Amino acid sequence: MATALVIENDPTDDLRRLGEWLAEGGLELSVLRPHAGEDLPADLDGYAALVVLGGDQQAYPLPDGTPGAPWFPALEGLLRKAVRHRVPTLGVCLGAQLLATAHAGQVERSPSGPEVGPAVVGKRDAAEGDPLFKYVPLIPDVLQWHSDEITELPRGATLLAASTRYPHQAFRLGDRAWGLQFHIECDTAMIAEWARDSELLAELGYDEELVVAACDRVLADVEEVWQPFAVRFAALAMGELGDDVNRPSLPLLGH
Repeated sequence: MATALVIENDPTDDLRRLGEWLAEGGLELSVLRPHAGEDLPADLDGYAALVVLGGDQQAYPLPDGTPGAPWFPALEGLLRKAVRHRVPTLGVCLGAQLLATAHAGQVERSPSGPEVGPAVVGKRDAAEGDPLFKYVPLIPDVLQWHSDEITELPRGATLLAASTRYPHQAFRLGDRAWGLQFHIECDTAMIAEWARDSELLAELGYDEELVVAACDRVLADVEEVWQPFAVRFAALAMGELGDDVNRPSLPLLGH
């Protein structure tokens, strides 16, 4: 079986439903947990895909200049190698932000404020030529839980989905790397854990139980859209999906 390397940046944001969908698509999943002290590999030899999950850290440096997490420089290097060598890559929330910063994009505390709970995003015209996004509905359901946002995409990136307050909701870098600002992996238990004593909800003045209930109500709609998306990503990683995307010229960083 083809194996995807999965980077879990935070113990509260694991693969959950996304892992089930990727496995349904035929991928074997090898999960690394650098937050627990596990080392990242130097390269992606032997892996058919790379998946980078979310977390509570910042993709940009802390005020003292140190990385948002000790392993982020190595992870950004791995993301650059994935794009350079055309390893199918999927970054979710923080993972998408790190994909952007690894390629000279910009991530900042969002000037629009936090975004939490059920939402929709709108596909851009370029999504119709994308091997994964062309089958996504025009206005798909997603789950949001972030304070930071990608304020500037990497040069050469293709914007695939946007929303009114947060213009960079999904993008593709090269022809095989995708970043999703939103979450697709969550189940109700994960959302409930995030909501418990959440500073983010307190900042917004949101009621914990109402947020969890609202998210729970849209999970079936999220699955309807993003389970097939995940299966198509798995098919691409295994060489079973036609490679029919135009490849833009990219400034390839790193080695």
